Amino acid sequence: MVLENSTVKTHFFLLGFSDHPELQSVLFAVFLSIYSVTLMGNLGMILLITASPPSHTPMYFFLHILSFIDTCYSSVIAPKLLVDLISDKKTISYNGCAAQLYFFCWLVDTESFILTVMAYDRYIAICNPLLYTIIMSKRICCQLAVGAFLGGTMSSVIHTTNIFHLSFCSSEINHFFCDISPLFSLSCTDTYIHDVVLVVFASLVEALCLLTVLLSYILIIAAILKTGSADGRKKGFSTCASHLTVVSIYHGTLIFIYLRPSAGHSLDIDKMTSVFYTLIIPMLNPLIYSLRNKDVKNAFRKMISRKFLS
Repeated sequence: MVLENSTVKTHFFLLGFSDHPELQSVLFAVFLSIYSVTLMGNLGMILLITASPPSHTPMYFFLHILSFIDTCYSSVIAPKLLVDLISDKKTISYNGCAAQLYFFCWLVDTESFILTVMAYDRYIAICNPLLYTIIMSKRICCQLAVGAFLGGTMSSVIHTTNIFHLSFCSSEINHFFCDISPLFSLSCTDTYIHDVVLVVFASLVEALCLLTVLLSYILIIAAILKTGSADGRKKGFSTCASHLTVVSIYHGTLIFIYLRPSAGHSLDIDKMTSVFYTLIIPMLNPLIYSLRNKDVKNAFRKMISRKFLS
């Protein structure tokens, strides 16, 4: 695809945090630390689930996928950001920008679908425990996972095609990666139709995911409250606490940055918010699940014990 505005654009400049040159070294150290913890946490979660036979259940199957997605989607952003912080040449090729946007949208939307599937899994486990192993069979789990990835792929193709059909007046992206809003701001042409496409499809994905999660948790809470014992209610709520925390943080951030009116956008605020969901959230997810989930903590202790005893 060729974009023209007097000259053919073959690359973009990522301005990132260049308006604060005195902070480049500090930001590099902070982001490198966050990315390192993200890799260790998510890869550690993958190894823990793989090595622990009791963790081979639907919930941990999806948690395994979630950790894989978090590892990948932070890796789509962080390495390039770190290089740009210590480099004078903060460029990205046209094709590289399109690829970064595609993979980022694909992984973000796939994560939304996986979190939705995990809410459905919790609903079946709590509201239909006797049928849980039948409903959430290995075949069904694989089909749900494949569906999540296909849904993310379709959404990403739509968003990437929508953006890169625009003509760009400038090569300077006021962001640290190729995101939707900063690319819209470079357009020479009217973006009304493109804005509508973005809002419609982003809203459809969010509405589908959030309504499914909300309905699942309404039914879960109703089932838990019917439990006779206080211990039963406590166990029921603790089973869902980790997932509900992750969903609230994740979707709250996405709604704030992508579904608010474009007229009120501040790219500086968007940058800080983007740091949160591209770097901080992938780091927090394994911490939330490991600290708030008794099964994960027990599996970790057993794995450590085996390492020391072997």
